[in-house]
Amino acid sequence: MQRRSFIKNTSLTLGALALLSKSTLASFLADPAYKITMLTDTIGVFTESGGTILFMIGKKGTVVVDSQFPASAKHCIDEILKKTKKPFALLVNTHHHGDHTAGNIAFKGLVKNVVAHKNSKINQEAVAIKNKTEDKQLYPDTVYDTAWSTKLKGEKLILKYFGAGHTNGDSFVHFEKANIVHVGDLVFNRRHPFIDRTAGANIAEWIKTLTAATSNYSDTTTYVCGHAATGFDVVIKKIDVLQFREYLSNLLKYTSESMAKGMTKDDFFKTTTIPGSPEWKGDGISRPLEAAWAEMNTVK
Repeated sequence: MQRRSFIKNTSLTLGALALLSKSTLASFLADPAYKITMLTDTIGVFTESGGTILFMIGKKGTVVVDSQFPASAKHCIDEILKKTKKPFALLVNTHHHGDHTAGNIAFKGLVKNVVAHKNSKINQEAVAIKNKTEDKQLYPDTVYDTAWSTKLKGEKLILKYFGAGHTNGDSFVHFEKANIVHVGDLVFNRRHPFIDRTAGANIAEWIKTLTAATSNYSDTTTYVCGHAATGFDVVIKKIDVLQFREYLSNLLKYTSESMAKGMTKDDFFKTTTIPGSPEWKGDGISRPLEAAWAEMNTVK
């Protein structure tokens, strides 16, 4: 729990704070909003705002997967530089959304290459042009179609595209030796997902994509996802990926059955829980409901 949140959410009074020394109080209030969790001696997870960052401090350079926003990316960079003076060798984007790529600009002049799926770059450019933020972008200089890999000192990095899902350009980023895969927003752990139909998202294809991916990796693979609900972790296992796949299947099944029963669009959007997936709850259910309704109408 962050110290600021502790102050806000408990009955700690100003009188109690006054009893603290100035140096203790300053330390208490200065707790950073970000968190680093090391998964191995060299691979860690950085969380602050936006999509989860995964990094690996290599013998010849650091690899970073996703970049959040400029301010949080700077925090991540500063923390990594406390651990190593090696250069930033590679920045990977799992997909184009701003909470995963806006921080790319913080790596300008620091990182040698930026890599992503070809559709991710196309989408990032299109959004930047639309929003007139082209000057705030650092685009991938290396793109791929179905697979891309590079050998690192003591590790091999493999990017794969198994098909459309959250967008039409989502990568699975596999640190092969460590057996850790960053899945970006292809998995939302117990949190209702954003389904970007404007960038080629497709729920039915998403289900196939997750099936193909989990078949490609081992049962012991550790996955890192972009977002998780409060109380759940962004570091997950195969079972969590499969449960999210089941959530997507239940979403389409419920939508199809609702349409078959003649449910109106307005009544459908009053849904508060996806039948069969009660762990996904809270705010944000309107996003998958709208996407599923639109997709099933397109199929019809």
